[in-house]
Amino acid sequence: MPELPEVETVRRGLEPSMTGAVIARADVNRPDLRWPFPDKMADRLTGARVLQLRRRSKYILADLDTAETLLIHLGMSGRMTVSGDPLGQFVHDHPSLIKHDHVVFHMDNGARVTFNDPRRFGAMDLFETATAEAHPLLNKIGPEPLGNDFNETHLSKVLKTKNTPIKTALLDQSLIAGLGNIYVCEALFRAGIDPTQKAKDITNARISALVPIIREILLEAIEAGGSSLKDFRQAGGELGYFQHSFRVYGREGEPCATRDCASAIQRIAQSGRSTFFCPSCQS
Repeated sequence: MPELPEVETVRRGLEPSMTGAVIARADVNRPDLRWPFPDKMADRLTGARVLQLRRRSKYILADLDTAETLLIHLGMSGRMTVSGDPLGQFVHDHPSLIKHDHVVFHMDNGARVTFNDPRRFGAMDLFETATAEAHPLLNKIGPEPLGNDFNETHLSKVLKTKNTPIKTALLDQSLIAGLGNIYVCEALFRAGIDPTQKAKDITNARISALVPIIREILLEAIEAGGSSLKDFRQAGGELGYFQHSFRVYGREGEPCATRDCASAIQRIAQSGRSTFFCPSCQS
């Protein structure tokens, strides 16, 4: 599932073609994805101007001049691609629509934005902008790790209440928004923290070091266009390439990348997910 860097990469890719433009026509080609689409979604979107595109955790939010907000979640295999962009961001013309092109936005500037989702774990919703923070998918999300509310004080406070492993705690969206398996594994490796250690037992010194490391990894991944493992593509159809910078994720049995470390990367299961780590560097 795309994590914060992938969703932010898609948001930035969509922005030149969508922000300030009108949705001249919205085509909704099936009744649902993970959940049913909102009532009359195509009609409500057609003619609306996109005021801004923003991101909250792993969701893209399009605020419209109709006082409604479109929420988009990419799910496991969803992708949003742009064609025919008049600003010259993308060089290809509109391709023929293909299977699993479930929602299509025809923008008044000539761009076309297509949401394709083979596995249909994605989702869209449409609701009053004024009530966005109270939306069931958004109202329990913690602070953004790239924002000012995410700091040593916040992380220390929430971790000290958790008797779960630090890896599990960092995946809790109510504590920190947008982090997923890939970037938690990579952050814990850089911080030298054992993923099985109880969150409440992490020292303040290590928490202080972990905060900037999380930000650093996320920013590097955004700069690299995210990580493409299976389905993820940028808005122009390109692959992300941060996966080439993984130090532990997906590297089970391979030598640790740390100089003079003789250990191999190990994988264990935690809360139903694979955790990759170096047993020597993370202790």
